Amino acid sequence: MAPPGLTPTETGSEPVTRPHLAAIVRRVSQSLLMACVVPITLFYVFFVAAGVWAAIVAALGWAYGAIAFRALTGRRTSGLLILTATVLTGRTLIALAADSTFLYFVQPVISDVVVGTAFLLSLASARPMVARLAGDFYPMDHELSLRPRIQRLFRNLTLMWATICLTKAVFVLWLLHSQSLETFVLVQGVSVVSFNVAATAVTIAAAALVGRKEGLLHPRPARVLA
Repeated sequence: MAPPGLTPTETGSEPVTRPHLAAIVRRVSQSLLMACVVPITLFYVFFVAAGVWAAIVAALGWAYGAIAFRALTGRRTSGLLILTATVLTGRTLIALAADSTFLYFVQPVISDVVVGTAFLLSLASARPMVARLAGDFYPMDHELSLRPRIQRLFRNLTLMWATICLTKAVFVLWLLHSQSLETFVLVQGVSVVSFNVAATAVTIAAAALVGRKEGLLHPRPARVLA
């Protein structure tokens, strides 16, 4: 019999450690904090203190600094942080080339449309987009990814994130055209974080429910009756 917290593989020769739900939540929270919350917060602080170009440089500097720190300390860099750095790099280069801060702020709208569309199109493939990112947060293998419940989960979450990206794009575009720059930066930052946190909470809850049914999470400790 495998020790508590372990489950045998298909061959029965080696046990596979099942992570605690708390460990998964912590990993997701850290990834979201590093890739979303901190860059947006830094951007707003520098925007108020030193202007829009300083804010742009600060957000980009954080992304590359975080990647470099994790590389130097031998820690794995999440796909979300790499995606953030890539997107910020593109936005910054285009804004600098055109000398236009408007292009910097409108690019997330384009990015969300592109990402949302990519998520939708990936539903037609064997691996929806969420399936390709799941390895950042849970040790996945081919056998696990083929389970019917897991496949349904990946497809449903991919559809949800596609809808969220496209909704954010419409909202941010309206905000950009209807509000002052100061109001836009504040409301856009808060709303994007709120969207992402809410969607992440739903993602974790849905994944935890399926994970419990599939026996993929470390079992809860049994209650001791007095």
